[in-house]
Amino acid sequence: MARTKEFDKELALDAAVGVFREHGFDGTSTDMLVRAMKIGRQSLYDTFGDKWKLYCLAVERYSTEETNAHLVMLRKEPRAVDSIRAMMERVVETAEQACLGISSICEFGQSRPELTYVYQTADRRLMHATCQRLEEAQAAGDISGTLSSDEMADFLFASVAGIRIAARSGASQKQLKSLGRLALRAIE
Repeated sequence: MARTKEFDKELALDAAVGVFREHGFDGTSTDMLVRAMKIGRQSLYDTFGDKWKLYCLAVERYSTEETNAHLVMLRKEPRAVDSIRAMMERVVETAEQACLGISSICEFGQSRPELTYVYQTADRRLMHATCQRLEEAQAAGDISGTLSSDEMADFLFASVAGIRIAARSGASQKQLKSLGRLALRAIE
C-alpha cells in the first residue's frame, strides 16, 4: 500500500529555492536538497522528478515571487518616480540575499530553453510595468525625457544585476545604497 505524502510540497519547494539561491545548480547536491526540504530522496524524485526538474520549478517560483515583489513596489506610490525609487530601495535592502534569477542566468545563460522561457516571461511583465511607470514619471517632468522608457528600464535592470552581484562579492550597505542612488540619478 502506497504511503501518502507527509510533507507540504510548497514548503519543500521554498526550501529548495533557498538551497539553489545559495549554491546554484551545480553546487547543490541531492543530499543538500533532501536535508533542507526535510524529505526523503525517494519523495523528492516521486514529487518533483529529478534535480533538474526541481531546479526549473525553483527558478520559476523564485522568478514569479521576485517579479511580483518588484511590481508591488512599482505600484506602491501615487507618483511614478517614488515607486521607481521604492523598487530600487527594495533591491538594495535585499541585495545581500542571493538572487536565483541572476545566478541561474550566470550559470546557464540562454542555453536551456525551459529556463529562457521563465526569464523572458518575468522580464516581459516587469519591463512592461517599469516602462509604464517611467513614462508616467517623464510625463510628470520628474525624470529625463531624452531617453526612451525601454532604454531607461534596461539600464535600471542592468543596475539591479550589478547591485546584487556587488552584494554577493561583499560590497557594504553604504556601497549598495550608493549604486542604487547613482542608478536613479542616471535617469533624472
